[in-house]
Amino acid sequence: MAQQAYITETDDDDSGPERRTTRIRRLYDRAVTGWRGDRRIWRRGLITAAVAVVLAVVMAAHSHIPNAIGNLGSLTETFLPWFGLLIPVLLVIALARKSATALIALVLPVSVWLNLFGGLLFDKTGSGGDLTVATHNVNADNADPAGTARAVAAAGADVMALEELKATAVPTYEKALEAKYPHHAVVGTVGLWSKYPLSDVTAVDIELGWKRAMRATVATPSGPVAVYVAHLPSVRVKLEAGFTARQRDKSANALGEAIADEKLDRKILLGDLNGTMNDRALTAITSQMRSPQGAVGDGFGFSWPAAFPMARIDQILVSGVEPTTSWTLPATGSDHLPIAARVRVDTEAQ
Repeated sequence: MAQQAYITETDDDDSGPERRTTRIRRLYDRAVTGWRGDRRIWRRGLITAAVAVVLAVVMAAHSHIPNAIGNLGSLTETFLPWFGLLIPVLLVIALARKSATALIALVLPVSVWLNLFGGLLFDKTGSGGDLTVATHNVNADNADPAGTARAVAAAGADVMALEELKATAVPTYEKALEAKYPHHAVVGTVGLWSKYPLSDVTAVDIELGWKRAMRATVATPSGPVAVYVAHLPSVRVKLEAGFTARQRDKSANALGEAIADEKLDRKILLGDLNGTMNDRALTAITSQMRSPQGAVGDGFGFSWPAAFPMARIDQILVSGVEPTTSWTLPATGSDHLPIAARVRVDTEAQ
């Protein structure tokens, strides 16, 4: 008679969902009990807790960090979003040290960072708008100016600004864009291409001694708009001087004054400002204009350097028009990424 083998389920079988849940609960209870039973959890990780508090203070009070030494305040504000990367590092250390003090202290920098940048984690892209604008620092040493021009034009912008135009490359840009943009003007190293007529084209003095800013009236179907194009001076990080930006700051103030004196209510600024919206040095501009990226953008919209974007120093700022969406365009032959935005000029049609 053949023997039959019977396999019965025993208590040691942990393949079922109930057994797995029990094991997970048991491991959790052990961890919690271990922490509760260790009175040192409040004394450990004090240095980690102190670093977390300092991090929170730096982010919350960044505007009070002085610029007297190497423009440290502006340097901090330029890369302020990246300070959040220290939070998960501190979290790992706090967990490894089993420090309740450090974990509680981490609530501070998390709260501050979310208050400053939490809104950028969500896609706030809207719809509508009647004017699309774009701006791009094309890089004077760009090896493919025609390809760069076509790539930016492919975004469908009605008005497009280009900065860092080399005089010898201007004819190449003009030829590549003439089919889509019948109207254009170049002033010094900046230019404006438009599907709509331009008038009152003038250079804007930003106290450099050469022309890197301009202003024009664009006759859009929804009414005239004053469009400014600017390329503020570059900033440098030097070992002996820190973050040097004196000329950039001086030019930003001059540009802010010119925009404040603008007679038209509807204004758009396009360009490479070599500074972020957090940088106090741009207050003369940012105090009277706002960025679509913060209001209707998707993510941080970093634009520089193109290979690994770390900061948004290329800006589209508006006043008197309503932004509906903002985005970053794919890389070109430049070391900057182009950016674009759509705005509603006819605000009464909302």
